[in-house]
Amino acid sequence: MSGEEEGGRLVPFPGGGAVEGDEGLLPALEALLFAAGAPVSARVLAAALEDVSSARVEAALERLRRRLTASSRALELVRVAGGWQLRTDPRFADAIVRLLGGTPQRLSQAALETLSVVAYRQPVTRTEVEALRGVGCGPVLRTLIDRGLVRVAGRKDEPGRPLQYATTDRFLEVFGLPDLDGLPTLREREEIDED
Repeated sequence: MSGEEEGGRLVPFPGGGAVEGDEGLLPALEALLFAAGAPVSARVLAAALEDVSSARVEAALERLRRRLTASSRALELVRVAGGWQLRTDPRFADAIVRLLGGTPQRLSQAALETLSVVAYRQPVTRTEVEALRGVGCGPVLRTLIDRGLVRVAGRKDEPGRPLQYATTDRFLEVFGLPDLDGLPTLREREEIDED
């Protein structure tokens, strides 16, 4: 079986093929990420490659990310939704939409406001969202759930045990966030608005 030498031993790669040194790890990771299509953690990638540590995969992913950025290729590697994902460069978005047809899904102002409240206050009940927005949001929450951006996160321990809502990994993926800590702070939001 072919593999990559790591610490004096060979690390097998699925499907065979000679791979030597750390440079052989980069195309293997690129292939796995391309095939996955969705964000994948370094731990899962390491398990798929057998006997390659997560730390080594993480370091290789950073190298791959830098290489893709420096080479001005059509793909970029981003850390999103707790994993890594290959994405097309946003410069090509219009051409991709024309190629694939259709229009990108857009969210209404009401949906964006509701989603913002859920993201920053989660877990949050519908009543709490409505109190902040000043209007009913039941149908909007249903739309966000249907689109996979919001999920039911349980029930609040109070009379009536209302449902609580939280964002999903799909939310992180759509908005390009590695995790919820990636949400902009109020100060950052004000600076963005000023620009």
